[in-house]
Order: sequence, then structure tokens, then C-alpha cells
Amino acid sequence: MLNRRLIRVKVFKLLFGKAMQGSDSLDQAEKELMLSCGKTVELYCFLLGLPAALKEVAQARIDAGKMKFRPTPQEANPNTKFVDNKFIEILENDTAFHALCKKKGLLWGEYDSFIKKLFASIITKEYYNAYMESPEHSLKEDAEFIKKIYEEELEDNEVLEDILEEMSLYWMDDLAYTVNVILKNIPAIAKKGVVDVPQTFLKEDDREYAKKLLSRSILNYDEYTELVSSLVSNWDLERLVATDLALIVMGVTEAVTFESIPLKVTINEFVDISKYYSTPNSKVFVNGLLDRILQQMVKDGKIVKSGRGLVE
Repeated sequence: MLNRRLIRVKVFKLLFGKAMQGSDSLDQAEKELMLSCGKTVELYCFLLGLPAALKEVAQARIDAGKMKFRPTPQEANPNTKFVDNKFIEILENDTAFHALCKKKGLLWGEYDSFIKKLFASIITKEYYNAYMESPEHSLKEDAEFIKKIYEEELEDNEVLEDILEEMSLYWMDDLAYTVNVILKNIPAIAKKGVVDVPQTFLKEDDREYAKKLLSRSILNYDEYTELVSSLVSNWDLERLVATDLALIVMGVTEAVTFESIPLKVTINEFVDISKYYSTPNSKVFVNGLLDRILQQMVKDGKIVKSGRGLVE
């Protein structure tokens, strides 16, 4: 499930925290990293349970309308297209998925107020009305509608972000990525009729990549920090914030450790991460300094790449 970018971010956070705390316990760091990676899969399951929670609110509204002494024509004969959504039925009928969510405490019942407000917002949207008024009744249309909810309602939702932070500190930066994974997987879920909970890593060697990037960054932190110090003036060193230093150390570690990753990819990845986790000027500083260090290490024979074009 996790791609290399998200792995780098998780390693960066741990490395930065360890550097600030002065801790270098490799075993503890590795355990924390694997826990953090596994939590992203749990977030996937939690968010995938959202449509069923919305259906419960919709059904409760329908039932309440019918029970009125004098229901309106719309309340007496409600449009049940959403509560009859076939994709939601797949989620509800998957007992293994439901059991996993229950076991891990990944249920929406505690956040009923949020679900009600979210549904109240959804029913005002044009895409909801278009779906409800469409004469089509197919699994494909139902799945596309659920995709629309994920696309339209979760981004920049501060209440949802607060909920996720309350449930797990490891989820704070995983929302956008996890939603994208869900969007990609919805057609497959619809086709198979069951939820295939993704593996933590896209490829098994990504697990080793994560462990090695973290452990070697911790082990070489002091050495690479001294390398940075030797290449910048005292004035530049004072400007170098701790987040930038952690990113540069990781960049050097990745370049030295993983022969098949092109230097350009390494530099671009850590420059991009600096845009979100450091200062406005960090991208220029990290780019220039990391490129300078890596090119010098190539000349000194300290970085060896296994393929053509990997050092350009």
C-alpha cells in the first residue's frame, strides 16, 4: 500500500524525532516505523467504512420521515437510491472486513455527529442530486458515486482531520494518500464483490528499503552532519534548520545505500518533502547542498550506482 514517498516521510519524521531527543535505539526506531506503516492500512479500513456509516444516517432520516403524523409526499415515498447503493452493500456484506474493523476499533459510531453533518452537506451538492435523479441503477454508477464522495468531501475537512489525529498520531499526514488508494481500489472491490485489504507495502523489498533507510540514517547521522558542516560556511550552518539537516542526511544515506535509485530521484524526492515539512526557503537550500554533497561523493568513489544514467 505504501509508496516510496510515504515511506520517506515516515522515516523522516522518526529520524527528526530521534535527533531532537538524542535517541539512537535502532530496535525501538524500527518497531515504531513498522507500527507507523501498519497504521496507514488501518486508516484505509476506517475510511472505507465511511459510506456504510453515511447510509445509516440516510436510513434514519427516511425512517423518521415516514413516522411523522403528516409526512410530506417526499417523506411518505422517499427516494431510496442511496440506501440501496450496491457498492455499500458489498462493504456491509463483507463479514471479514467488518470483523477486522471491529477488532481494530475502526468504527464510526463514536463520531455520529460528524457523519450527520457530513451527510447534510452531501445532500446539498449537485453530484448527489444528479445521482439521486438518475434513472440508472447499476453497480458501476453506485461505485462512481461513492468515489465522488471521497473526492469531494474529505479534502481540507478540518473536523475529519481532528478525528484522525485523535484516533492516531500516525494518521496526521496519511489522509490524502489513503483516499487516493481507496479511489484506485473501488473498481476492483466492485468487480470482486469483496474488500481486499491491501498489504502494508506495495512490494516486499519496500519493507527492507524502509528499515535500511531508517537504520543507516540513524547510524550515519553524526558522520553526515559533520560532512554537511565541512561544506558550508558558519553563516549557512546557522541557517540550516534541523528538518533540513535530517532530510539531507536521509538523502545522502539513500544515495549511498541504494545503488539502483538515480541521484536525480533522490534529490527531487527530498526537495519535495522539504516543501511540506520545513521552511519556505528549504527547497532551495536542500536542493543545492544535497546535489553538491552527492556529486562530490560520486567523484570520491563513495557513491556507486549499478545502472547507466543513475548518477546524472
